[in-house]
Amino acid sequence: MGKNNLKICSDLEDIMPPEYRELVASATYGKENRGWKDIGSAKELIEEHSLCAGCPEAIAFRYVLASLPNPEDTVMVGSTGCTSLVFPHVAVHNIHSLFGNQNAVASGLKRALKLRFPDREKDVVVLAGDGATVDIGLDMTLQAWFRQEKFTTICFDNELYANTGGQESGLTQKGFVMKMAPQGKQFNKVRMPEIARESGCAYVAILTVSKPNLVERVLKNAVLIARTIGPTYIQIYTPCILEIGKQSMEGLQEMRDAEGPNDRFAFREFITDEAKAFLADMDEKKKAAAAAKIGTAAPAGVK
Repeated sequence: MGKNNLKICSDLEDIMPPEYRELVASATYGKENRGWKDIGSAKELIEEHSLCAGCPEAIAFRYVLASLPNPEDTVMVGSTGCTSLVFPHVAVHNIHSLFGNQNAVASGLKRALKLRFPDREKDVVVLAGDGATVDIGLDMTLQAWFRQEKFTTICFDNELYANTGGQESGLTQKGFVMKMAPQGKQFNKVRMPEIARESGCAYVAILTVSKPNLVERVLKNAVLIARTIGPTYIQIYTPCILEIGKQSMEGLQEMRDAEGPNDRFAFREFITDEAKAFLADMDEKKKAAAAAKIGTAAPAGVK
């Protein structure tokens, strides 16, 4: 995928579907500083989807796609769930794994890409729900971190099984009552960010998608750190408004309510010392490049 590959033969231009022509013209591949502000103008950032109206997962998916630092060299690994309905609409290479084994698939994929493209950086990003990440796929999630596999794991935390009728998951809040858990959750929400930290992740963040600037920064940090240092983990609250009894326009407020001070989705970030040094060095290089641009653009004789 990329601008070099995403071209239309001039002889076939007039017969290509207008949607595809627009995709080629507006794709953000190769664009410097691409980000969430491209949503609405770039067709590959999920113009349409088959999820419920107002679904926070659809918002989160758009932000994730827009924030990938190098989408033309990125492969996403998904798992069974609501997100698997969206991947067919995504103009980024992706693989649909079996339920729960997404981190195992990503491990092999990352190693194979390194062998196949030794001189080219290929990012692998896992995207799965709380059932695939924390319940059924926990062993493979942890083993990838133990092995220090260099890819990013994103958990869309619905706090329940949204795709199959509203059963409780390990990430459901204690006491929460659902259609298929009428007695309420009997134990506390699994502390997955802490587990990720203790399992060797170099960067861990927990947040909602109510602040797109924050999602973009966190996602880029996670992918770039994973390239060089080791596994990274992001847990994003994407409530299933259908299963928790909210209206389609209430998803954003639900996320805001969950990210208050000391609440379960108050923004938290863990960065190892090595990862901090990496980010600091990256910032210095960006500043130097920006200063060089300004110097190049200055009129002759002006310093």
